[in-house]
Amino acid sequence: MKMIVGLGNVGTRYDGTRHNTGFMVVEQLARDYHLGAFTHAKVEAVTVSGLVDGQKVMLVKPTTFMNDSGRAVKPLVDYYHVDLDDLVIVNDDLDMPVGKVRLKTHGASGGHNGLKSIIHYLGTKDFNRIKLGIDHPKQGTVVSHVLGRFTPEEQPKQEVAIETAEHALEDWIAGDNFAELMNKYN
Repeated sequence: MKMIVGLGNVGTRYDGTRHNTGFMVVEQLARDYHLGAFTHAKVEAVTVSGLVDGQKVMLVKPTTFMNDSGRAVKPLVDYYHVDLDDLVIVNDDLDMPVGKVRLKTHGASGGHNGLKSIIHYLGTKDFNRIKLGIDHPKQGTVVSHVLGRFTPEEQPKQEVAIETAEHALEDWIAGDNFAELMNKYN
């Protein structure tokens, strides 16, 4: 089984915010493949499972809030015996412009607290990631920026990024090697 974890914060006040970009990607994948609604799992997450291109896939949205995402990811990985090669984390990235997508097979957190938590709980930096750019704030604080919404000018770029991330995930689910997909999508 492939597990795709979109990072974000739970609650309607965070819907559509920059920090919920990971949620947006897995929600789009669930809609496009008619997987149904996300429901509560045994751990601190909502999940939906089904077939994508004939492959069993579980989409995950942690309900722990961003900074403690690992607390939800680790028990799911352990319970379902998910090999780390079959795990992808989808998250936002301040260091890239809106619309940019980057795949990575390993690395540090880059200051992203959700990734920091997952690295801590999994005990490794070696897991696949798809990062979507949200840009640095032009004014205001980082917190207000990541918890803010995309501007009307940014929204079309964000939609393209979500689509690109979804295509990368589809290719990975279909059997393409994640490292090779980095050459295709980065």
